[in-house]
Amino acid sequence: MKKPLVFFVFLVLLFSCGSDSGNGTLISTDDSGQEEPMDETPEEESGMASAFDDGAMRGLTPSEIVAQMHAGWNLGNSMDAEGPDETFWGNPVTTQEMVDVIADRGFNTLRIPVTWRFHQGAAPDYTIEEAWLDRVEEVVNYGRANNMYVIINVHHDDPWIIPTNDQVDEVSDRLSKLWTQVANRFRNYSDFLIFETLNEPRHEGSPEEWTGGTAEGRNVVNQYHRASLDAIRATGGNNSQRQLMISTYAASTLPIAMNALEIPNNDPNTMVSLHSYFPFPFTLEGTDATWGTDEDRAQLEAEMDRIKTRFTDNGTAVVLGEWASGNQNNLEDRIAHAGFYAQAAAERGFASIWWDNGISGISNDGLALFNRSNLTWPFGEIADIIVEAYD
Repeated sequence: MKKPLVFFVFLVLLFSCGSDSGNGTLISTDDSGQEEPMDETPEEESGMASAFDDGAMRGLTPSEIVAQMHAGWNLGNSMDAEGPDETFWGNPVTTQEMVDVIADRGFNTLRIPVTWRFHQGAAPDYTIEEAWLDRVEEVVNYGRANNMYVIINVHHDDPWIIPTNDQVDEVSDRLSKLWTQVANRFRNYSDFLIFETLNEPRHEGSPEEWTGGTAEGRNVVNQYHRASLDAIRATGGNNSQRQLMISTYAASTLPIAMNALEIPNNDPNTMVSLHSYFPFPFTLEGTDATWGTDEDRAQLEAEMDRIKTRFTDNGTAVVLGEWASGNQNNLEDRIAHAGFYAQAAAERGFASIWWDNGISGISNDGLALFNRSNLTWPFGEIADIIVEAYD
């Protein structure tokens, strides 16, 4: 019988190294015989991101990842609220139970818009509050606990992300330091976690804000994406090949914006992020409550084809990071639009993520499908038809 001998040898080795009886810290001795604590394996070297993520990188291409993302849901107006915490715009604190209900409905991707400027210190370090990083990671883990793809980004930080030549150096430096901190925090997460470098990068208040920007603005946006990507890749580990989402100017689908987008360094692990609230009068403006004619369908097909021709046909994967339609007491038209939209996106290989900004307080402008306060679905029919389009 060899087990007793093996156990005895193990005990000898264990006690020759020593152990701190208070906290289990391993002890070694130096040449003088003094005891010194041994370094524990750093968390970032453990190979485990969290209890909800195994840290595996599967070597999938952006198109293969997008093909698995399917239909998604935005946790809008919570972590991205322009104030001190996620309840500032009236939505309740995000919980695991909320995200469980979203995943149970069939949504496979959770986009978590994040605003950092209220939780970031001054130059030159631009240090992010540890508590805010902890909270963002906690919400990321809500999605990972459901085996969802999870996206985090830089969202309502537009007041300082100004795309002009005279701001390039300052903004690039701050973006680089922001993404370095975020990337290091999530360095060991698997490829189910995706970073979106910017949300709708644009010059706020300028005449061209929503019309594709100026040549200068579009060029500077490309530089900001490159600064962000370089910072993320430099952190190494899983971030050296993590999928990144790169947006056009204002995330626009206008040809002038799509044609100007440059993939930083021709990085092979990138996908394009676009926001297509199409058609605008029906989806956001609230001036047209009807949708579903042959002409409506043809125009939406043409919008999807423009995107496909520019990106997918050239080997670049596409995520429609935001889309939705506002409630104008027109449920049947919204269902028809959502089903057709999601089907058209799925047929062209796009993932699509509904913008849900919550249904309580000042956050309610009719875009929500899900009531986060009582975990019910006021517009569950729309949610179901979106999910079914990908099934």
